[in-house]
Amino acid sequence: MGLRNRNEKKGAAAVVGHELAAVLPDDPRPWYRTPHLIKLNLLLLVPLVSSGAIGYDGSMMNGLQTLPQWQTYFGHPEGALLGAMNSVYPAGKVVALFLVTYLCDRIGRKSTITIGAIACVAFAIMQGLSKNMHMFIAARAVLGFFTSFLAQPSPILITELAYPTHRGKLTALYNTSFYLGSIIAAWCTYGTFKLETNWSWRIPSILQGLLPALQLLAIYFLPESPRWLVAHGRRAEARKILVDYHAGGDQDSPLVNFEMAEIEGALTHEADAMSQNSWLELIRTPANRKRTLIAVIVGWFAQWNGIAIVSYYLFLVLNTVGITEAKDQTLINGLLQVSNWIAAVFVGAMMVDRLGRRTLFMVSTGGMLVSYVIWTALTAHFIDTHDQTTGRVVVAFIFITFFFYCTAWAPLLQAYIVEIYPYTLRSRGVSIMYITTFSGLVVGNQVNPIAMASIGWKYYILFCCILACLLFVIWFLFPETKGHTLEEIQEVFEGKSNGYGNDKLADIEGGDMGEKSKQKSGNVDQVEIA
Repeated sequence: MGLRNRNEKKGAAAVVGHELAAVLPDDPRPWYRTPHLIKLNLLLLVPLVSSGAIGYDGSMMNGLQTLPQWQTYFGHPEGALLGAMNSVYPAGKVVALFLVTYLCDRIGRKSTITIGAIACVAFAIMQGLSKNMHMFIAARAVLGFFTSFLAQPSPILITELAYPTHRGKLTALYNTSFYLGSIIAAWCTYGTFKLETNWSWRIPSILQGLLPALQLLAIYFLPESPRWLVAHGRRAEARKILVDYHAGGDQDSPLVNFEMAEIEGALTHEADAMSQNSWLELIRTPANRKRTLIAVIVGWFAQWNGIAIVSYYLFLVLNTVGITEAKDQTLINGLLQVSNWIAAVFVGAMMVDRLGRRTLFMVSTGGMLVSYVIWTALTAHFIDTHDQTTGRVVVAFIFITFFFYCTAWAPLLQAYIVEIYPYTLRSRGVSIMYITTFSGLVVGNQVNPIAMASIGWKYYILFCCILACLLFVIWFLFPETKGHTLEEIQEVFEGKSNGYGNDKLADIEGGDMGEKSKQKSGNVDQVEIA
């Protein structure tokens, strides 16, 4: 049993670093047999499914566009009008982000999510009961606005509340619920396309409020972020949450002492080093400029790496290879979302602590590049020959391209950005990522249908070039954050000379747990040497 615990400590050290691994409880039970961790992880499902609201929308619009009933009701929209119907949703998100950023830091992560969930339920009903195109577009714009109240604070709350050794996987799992929403929407539209009435599109539209409704049922029991509580002077509440959910009620837990000292040390250092109320802090120092450049690159190219064409305009892509039947298109859409979810969860999120963030980005982007080149070449061949076999192979490479996308760009879109920013800038940094993501989506939703109508498959060549450039950018710019606690990631960008690391160690070693921490750290170091 002792050897097993040492091996577990060694594994934990690789995920969160030696210092934190040294103070983890000596509990041989896996998390799913530890009551307080089961409770915590079940409650984290509330923010975990927030991304599903976004994923639902893209898949729903893909499905609705294949329905003759929807096309007839809204007069067969195409080109710029079709782009507008899609782009008002992310445009609403961009407008909301500045308000959401303020509320997230002012009233808390949990309260902001609650506002978003209530509004998303209400306006999903409005969308489903739309009487005309103007009402449909207005409902989508307001839905997009309030979706930001779910999307922005949720990954932050997960990162700041999760058990330390679970943080990387849980935050990476956040955006995989995007595909959960996509699966629900895709199979809902597949199931309703046989209805000959307008309820074939009204039912999927109303069900966009399903996941927010489920969140409302459980959000009362969800704890607030301990880091937000400490930052607002509510230290006792923060400590109680860590004691209850990280230490199973142990008031003298070395882990809780470590976490509290680390949080308070980091917040003190940040308060001394920067203005907490200025967005200019995002670009004031070289380290912050690098963080913000990464956030912009990840946000923009999550939409401009070629995947957004399929996300919102799958029916146009399938039309180019001769798959035009509504039944076939909705079935492919449904199967694609299931495949994406499996890849994002079991390849992307589950490997994030083993392979690291930077490695996953490299594998994902490189795989997408190769797949996209083959997809483009096959589409060109189909246009010349109209060979049905080639068309089916193109569909296979759409699945393969999405598989590689889901290994990094889906699970790490929020997870990587949440990690690289310190607490004081975390909310604004995530908002910058979302602003560039949604802006890229707005531009893409306007440009993609026009470009597809004008030049068809040749438009894919642009994304082959973008993916090749991204590989070089990731190699030279993206640092690895694996093996560090949330506060220690500052050292990756700023170095240990910033004073934070020494202050933190002094706080910890000055407390009751100092000697225990040193002794346990020594044990972990010995295991590493062995």
